[in-house]
Amino acid sequence: MSAPHTSVLLDEVIAALEPGPGKLIIDGTFGAGGYSRGFLATGADVVAFDRDPSARRFAEGLGERFRLIDDRFSQMAEALGEGAADGVALDLGVSSMQLDQAERGFSFMRDGPLDMRMGADGPTAADIVNTAEQAELARIFFVYGEERQSRRIASFIVRRRAEQPFTRTLDLAEVIERALGGRRGAKVHPATRSFQGLRIAVNEELSELEAGLVAAERVLKPGGRLAVVTFHSLEDRIAKAFFTERAGRTPGGSRHLPPVEAGAAPSFQLLFNGARAPGEAETAANPRARSAKLRVGVRTSAPVWKEAA
Repeated sequence: MSAPHTSVLLDEVIAALEPGPGKLIIDGTFGAGGYSRGFLATGADVVAFDRDPSARRFAEGLGERFRLIDDRFSQMAEALGEGAADGVALDLGVSSMQLDQAERGFSFMRDGPLDMRMGADGPTAADIVNTAEQAELARIFFVYGEERQSRRIASFIVRRRAEQPFTRTLDLAEVIERALGGRRGAKVHPATRSFQGLRIAVNEELSELEAGLVAAERVLKPGGRLAVVTFHSLEDRIAKAFFTERAGRTPGGSRHLPPVEAGAAPSFQLLFNGARAPGEAETAANPRARSAKLRVGVRTSAPVWKEAA
């Protein structure tokens, strides 16, 4: 989140992880540091991860109990070792800080380059839009953006890019809007779901989440806690499947995660059943919190689950 914003479900995450003096908490999605500041205020030591180089400016002055690692949160176990942490927090999705910077290309609210990368490497959204096969574009919009008109949108994009490549966010948003026949009074911009799908594809967000959950299982000591805040159904399904499976509540495994060995002892217990949502006061103060869900698991002493061969 950008500096003036409060991290979503911050009080609930702090209560769930129980940070304090002598404890090491991992903030897997540093952003503008809202969670890290909250953990540090309790006296805990904090190691944060963020693949976005611009996040480092928010780490100034956080003191000796804080360290920021410029990497994906899926690398936390490699960086710190197994059983190193008392708590892990993952606040998923794009940060307000990134959305508010037109030059990052995450939003069509302001014109900017069609980038969408959370980090500084890899293909941009423009690369995907201008080079992916029509069927692949449709898949990205349908699977990651949950856009029902994905094939029509992909067709419009392919026809337009043959005349002129896409380089700007507003240009792409306008073509998507035309493909869907305009807004017609819709509260949500017609390009919203397609932009979400592109962003997830550019940053490999779902595979990163899957790898990050497994990394958190490794890095947590027995009794350590994992708190995951999601903002859309795709993320929440993966988090729910992980916790349900690792708590021994799915006899057949999950289609959302890689297959694992049968009969493994539960590596997590659920702190509470289901997901918790922000209260009315928080959603009124921060509309971006409306879709947030919190799930929390407590690490058992069982070994880390192994992926099936």
